[in-house]
Amino acid sequence: MGRTYFRRTALAATALGLAGLGAALPGLSRALFDSRPLQQERFAVLAQAVGNSRWKLLVLEQIKARPLCWEERRDGLMKPSLNDFDFSGICSRYLDSNGYSLRTGGTDSDKRFRLKLEQTRDGLLLQAMDPVRGDSTVVARATRVRRDKDAFVKLTLEPGWALERRAYKGRTLSHVYFANSKPMPTLMASSRGSSRQTRSFSASLPSAPGLPQAGGRGQAGRGPIRLQVIPFRP
Repeated sequence: MGRTYFRRTALAATALGLAGLGAALPGLSRALFDSRPLQQERFAVLAQAVGNSRWKLLVLEQIKARPLCWEERRDGLMKPSLNDFDFSGICSRYLDSNGYSLRTGGTDSDKRFRLKLEQTRDGLLLQAMDPVRGDSTVVARATRVRRDKDAFVKLTLEPGWALERRAYKGRTLSHVYFANSKPMPTLMASSRGSSRQTRSFSASLPSAPGLPQAGGRGQAGRGPIRLQVIPFRP
């Protein structure tokens, strides 16, 4: 009995020490975890309308084939059908930063990078934001956007992004990553370059047609015609 007690005490102390070390050294904490690929078709990345202008990000997972956790409506919005039955063991929900986070370049991204939904004239964007520098990169987007309290907007991940599962020492955890193989600085720099190209592009307006000139085609483009002045004599 005594050995069991001391063994449990030692394990608890080790876990507390590891957690404290991870909090003190964020880089070490990010290096503790690995990730595993997921079947993307089992997941839906969704945006829920909140109030008059805000959006909330959530991820749904279909664990068992039936019943369906979400269904697409005729208007393209997603119906959260898991609200109609006890979805325990059938569906999983990931509602905030405790359930999902960013992973880029093979490591957990720094906590200063946040996922944010922003509505623009072109649709709805899920962006990885750096609030300190003001940089961002697009993770997912939706072009068919309509606010409906009873339905969600489905977001499509951008090329290079995928959902992955957090793992620790070979054991998969429930946490889900928005993952990209490229490091975050590379993604941010690429987004800045794309933004500069978009801002600098301007379509040149066609030049106004010239006024017709006397003399037919031979006079075109020669400028004003010089006339000979003959002095008047009485």
